[in-house]
Amino acid sequence: MVSTELLPDLIPGLPEEIGNECLTRFHYSTHSLAVRVCRRWQELLQSKELYYHRKRTGYTQKAACLIQSLKCDSDPDGSKPVGPPRYGITAFEPCGTCSYTSSQHRGGDKGSRCRKLDPSLQLVSWMDALCGHDEHKNALRTAWEYDARMDEWKELKPMSEERDECQGVMIGSEFGLMSGYRTYNQGQFEGSAEVMELETGQWVRVEEAWKASQCPRSCVGVGKEKKLFSWAGCDSAIRVGVCSAPLGEWTFVSGSAHQGGPTGFFLVDQQTGKFNTIDEISHQFSGFIQSGCCVDI
Repeated sequence: MVSTELLPDLIPGLPEEIGNECLTRFHYSTHSLAVRVCRRWQELLQSKELYYHRKRTGYTQKAACLIQSLKCDSDPDGSKPVGPPRYGITAFEPCGTCSYTSSQHRGGDKGSRCRKLDPSLQLVSWMDALCGHDEHKNALRTAWEYDARMDEWKELKPMSEERDECQGVMIGSEFGLMSGYRTYNQGQFEGSAEVMELETGQWVRVEEAWKASQCPRSCVGVGKEKKLFSWAGCDSAIRVGVCSAPLGEWTFVSGSAHQGGPTGFFLVDQQTGKFNTIDEISHQFSGFIQSGCCVDI
C-alpha cells in the first residue's frame, strides 16, 4: 500500500480544487482524526486560510463558548467546598431542536482564557472592546480591536465616558457597549450605550438604550428591529445568574429561578421566542456559567 504522504493530491484521483472542497465540508469534530491521515491534510485543516474559507462558504458551526464553574473539593464531612473556585471552558453546540454536543477543559484555580479548546479547532473572535477598570478601580473608556488574522490588538478611539462592567453586543453591522458605570458611581448602572459603526470607527452615544440600574453582563438580547432587551426575567426559570449566547436561529440561555437555585439550560427559538429545556445535563456541565459568547468553529 502506497503511503498517502507520497501522493501529490489531497485525495487521490480527484482534482486539487475538489479535494479542497471535500475537506472544507468536514465537520470540525472529525478534524482531530482527519489530521492524522497525512501531513498535507494536517497543514490544511489547521490553517487559517481553510477556516476563513469554511466561514465564507457557510461550513463553520456555531457553538457557545462558556466559562463555567467546576466542582470543587469538599471538606471531610462534605458540608462545604474547600479552596478557591475553579472554572473551565465549555463548548456547547446545538444539533437540531434541543440535542447538543459539549466538551469541557479545565483552567487553573484563577480561571483561564483561551483561543482554542483543541489544537485542531480554530476558535477566532473578530471584535472585542475592553473597558472595565484599572488596578486602582478607576473605570476606563478605552477600547481595543483584536485582529484575528494578524493576532494583534489595535487601540480604537476612546468612548465618551467611562464604562465599568458594560456588555458588548453586535447590533446588525454595528458594535454596541451597553450600560456600565463610572468610577464615582460604583454599581449604579447607566441606561446609555456607546455604538460604533465598524466602517468609520466612530462612537455614537445612545441614551435610554438599556434599563438604568440593571446589570447588562451576559444577558443582553437583540430582538426584532434591533430592539435591545434583557434575558433576565424573560422566563420564571431564569431570574438570576443569567447568561446568553446567540447561535444563529437559536439562543443559548442559562440561569436560575432564585439565588442559590439550580442552573437551568435552554435553547430559545429566535423566531417564536419559545423556550426549549435542555434535559439530561451531565453533572460535569451543571455548574454556574460566568459568561459566554458565540464562536464559529
